[in-house]
Amino acid sequence: MLSSLLEKARFATDGLLSPKRNPQRQQQRRRRNNDEDEAGTGSSDAEQTMTETAYNLQIEDGDEGGKSTGKNNVSLSLAKGTVSHPEVAHYRQRCAPCSTLFCLSQTVILALMMWQCGVASLRINPMIGPGPEVLNYWGAKNAVLIIDEGETYRLFTPVFLHAGLIHLAGNVLVQMDAGNMWEKEWGSLVWMIVYVGSAFGSSVFSCCFMPDNISVGSSGAVMGLFGAKLSEIALLCCEKSTTLKERAAALSRKRQSCEVFMGIVLVMAMSFIPFVDWAAHLGGVIAGFVIGLVCFSFRFRHWFFILIWSVAGVGSVVALYSTMMVYMYTKVETNDDLR
Repeated sequence: MLSSLLEKARFATDGLLSPKRNPQRQQQRRRRNNDEDEAGTGSSDAEQTMTETAYNLQIEDGDEGGKSTGKNNVSLSLAKGTVSHPEVAHYRQRCAPCSTLFCLSQTVILALMMWQCGVASLRINPMIGPGPEVLNYWGAKNAVLIIDEGETYRLFTPVFLHAGLIHLAGNVLVQMDAGNMWEKEWGSLVWMIVYVGSAFGSSVFSCCFMPDNISVGSSGAVMGLFGAKLSEIALLCCEKSTTLKERAAALSRKRQSCEVFMGIVLVMAMSFIPFVDWAAHLGGVIAGFVIGLVCFSFRFRHWFFILIWSVAGVGSVVALYSTMMVYMYTKVETNDDLR
């Protein structure tokens, strides 16, 4: 009798502690818990996965044509508010091969020069590198040899040469930082056009305004990258951004504008200290800016603005280079001591 009562009490207790399960309620409870977890960790997950999803955004942009997918909807909200690194979202490519190869070649060439020809004293070359006669032999900018002897290759070769370790370190650091980033943004073709065109323009300016100096270095080409970036910012500052990729690019340009301007001002201020070719720096900025007008004019949506700015850019490039080349060959007086 007592045992049967205890058995019934046990069943009753089990029934109270383990009520009959309702599958619908359990499913709703699980869904509610998942929503709370996603709301609590959404911002941190967005910042962690932004780099992984950024490259998918530029391939399939769900904000165009009124169509969108779940992935792109989430990414779009990130672009509007929680993107910590917006410059990643509009990269055209994952790596920067041209900038890296230029840095490697410049480093190897300086190492070969120092290995074969030695290092000059600090009184002759405070940059810790070979002497000026070695730089001249390897292809430095020399106005008398360019104008009188026809060695026009010297308008391009100085970009591969550096006066010493200090000179090389400064230029390579900037190229590996800003140069790499802008090559990923613009693409290797546009980057090469700006870099090589600015290197040529900086050498021509140096021949025109500092014909008595032998100069080397990639700083003129690097300044051309800054000039082209300034041109891109100036051209596209008023362009309305509608897609995710365009919003990310506009936000990145807004953040970079002050840095680019201050970088140009700082380098130009340092260009007037001894052993620095201010004409090459100035020529690089101007050449990069006018080349940028051509390269970035095609970013406009409307054909009218593309036509106007592309014609203006091409005209500026032709006028600049033709004027400086004519001036160099007709007005510049060379120094025969540099032969």
